[in-house]
Amino acid sequence: MNLHEYQAKQLLAHRGVAVPPGRVARTATEAHQAAAALFAQGSSRVVVKAQIHAGGRGKGVFKGGLQGGVRICQSADEVQDRARQMLGQVLVTKQTGPDGRRVSAVLVEAASVIRREFYCAVLLDRAAACPVIMVSGQGGMDIEEVAATAPDQIIRERIDSALGLMPFQARKLAAALGLKGDLINQATRLLAGVYQTWWECDASLVEINPLGLVEAGEGKETLVAIDAKLTIDDNALYRHPDIQQMRDLAEESPLETEARNHNLTYIKLGGSIACLVNGAGLAMATMDIIQHYGGRPANFLDVGGGAKQEQVAAAFKIILQDPNVRAILVNIFGGIMDCDVIAKGIVAAVREAGLKLPLVVRLEGNNVQAGNQRLADSGLTIIRGGSMADAAEKVVAAAGRK
Repeated sequence: MNLHEYQAKQLLAHRGVAVPPGRVARTATEAHQAAAALFAQGSSRVVVKAQIHAGGRGKGVFKGGLQGGVRICQSADEVQDRARQMLGQVLVTKQTGPDGRRVSAVLVEAASVIRREFYCAVLLDRAAACPVIMVSGQGGMDIEEVAATAPDQIIRERIDSALGLMPFQARKLAAALGLKGDLINQATRLLAGVYQTWWECDASLVEINPLGLVEAGEGKETLVAIDAKLTIDDNALYRHPDIQQMRDLAEESPLETEARNHNLTYIKLGGSIACLVNGAGLAMATMDIIQHYGGRPANFLDVGGGAKQEQVAAAFKIILQDPNVRAILVNIFGGIMDCDVIAKGIVAAVREAGLKLPLVVRLEGNNVQAGNQRLADSGLTIIRGGSMADAAEKVVAAAGRK
């Protein structure tokens, strides 16, 4: 589950991470009020930031013509005008694709005078089976680009999850960024707050880019999270009802939301062969073998280990809402699951939907004979796959003929 920038900053600030003063606004009038308060508090400039679940907002383009989803303003009236141009409009960035995302809120913040930009993130190092904190002096850039062109600019520190981030590790990272004096202490506290946010919120990623070294008056400098991204592990949301309330369904795929309502895991992809599989590992293997035979999967769809007939029917309805689908592959291994129950769900779903697309089914495991017999007796045009390879080869061929 992704959060908006303003939500991520709320969680970070609660744990001691410095963020610019600001407020979220959902109308141009609210934006004007927020900006007026910031100017009254002494801010010389205010920034208006479109809130969507995508990066690259500053270089994005609104379909209405406005350039940039991050704009610096010199007055409250200008903030109001920019907010009016952004709210309700569709912003297209390199991460949204051509469809873009509709902006329903803006973040109005004091615009800091930035002297240096850093990068900071905490995520799970799956190979080492532990958290890792990463920092770089190349803030404000795509970290993927930095990793590709200057990998030595990324400093990594693995963390013992039983101990947490130790102060000496934070000081080591701060020194690697070239910070000195009191900034070492600031960075130590800030990095501790970033790691605490990752740990306590059950996040899969906390990213601050840029982490700014900004002017704080009287010649002093301070470290501030200029932008923040926070992704929560869906499997841990039951422990965080407060974070669940931050979910913005308008930012998520309608099909993924519908799938979640039926306890299905669905992710839309760009191919033409739909997959309906039980188990994440088998789903990944199914997508791989489709690609091996020259096809492209249209989705990841895991119905789980104990799917019922109603869930199978719901899965077919979701699949058929994707106009790019040209064929469907059902690949089921019945361990806990009864293949006959799945077959019954397939037959019911195909009849209800009036399916015209080629359908390849491969069943294996618990009660497979009864399941295959039910499919054979249905009178429907269903292509049997004897093995994963056979099923994949047949569905790729069928999609090519469609």
